[in-house]
Amino acid sequence: MEEIKLQIRAFLSRFFRKRTLKEDEDIFSLGFVNSLFAMQLVMFLEKEFEIKIDNKDLDFNHFRTIDSIAAFVENKLSINK
Repeated sequence: MEEIKLQIRAFLSRFFRKRTLKEDEDIFSLGFVNSLFAMQLVMFLEKEFEIKIDNKDLDFNHFRTIDSIAAFVENKLSINK
């Protein structure tokens, strides 16, 4: 899970250059997320981790924090095994 978090953090750091995000910090409540960024995040996760994110997966709670994104990815990876 730590490797997943590192990859997610590296991706997010390109967008949040002036801020170091904590693993439990809600990126939506910080006001940094717009619809374009949300789609970029989904596309990054699908490509980087070779997972398919369906419409039913598009729950804000899966994408709020580094912790929640990593848990979501780990769950998707375990389903695909």
